[in-house]
Amino acid sequence: QVQLVESGGGLVQAGGSLRLSCEASGRTFSSYAMGWFRQAPGKEREFVAAITGSGSVTYYANSVKGRFTASRDNAKNTVYLQMNNLKPEDTAVYYCAAKNSQNGLIRGALYDYWGQGTQVTVSS
Repeated sequence: QVQLVESGGGLVQAGGSLRLSCEASGRTFSSYAMGWFRQAPGKEREFVAAITGSGSVTYYANSVKGRFTASRDNAKNTVYLQMNNLKPEDTAVYYCAAKNSQNGLIRGALYDYWGQGTQVTVSS
């Protein structure tokens, strides 16, 4: 069982930056690929970014490519999402998720564990 706790959300002006963190319980964190997803009011959950267990490979949605960066520190059981040049359309609840394999990382339905989410609000 893996428990995930996100933090770092908040209110920021357009063009600003935030860094989300997601801390995981357990002793096998590096064996899990990690994903970031978001859900805006009235919309379906969507993929944002993912990173393999070793941290060597990352994936991004086209809408955030070049602005967001996923990274991880396996010694701290933590994955990060650095979000720069934020836009009002980035406003959503952001979730981290853990997957006990390294493929299919853009499909939320394939993830095994989810955090509770953290709100990100970008004002124009």
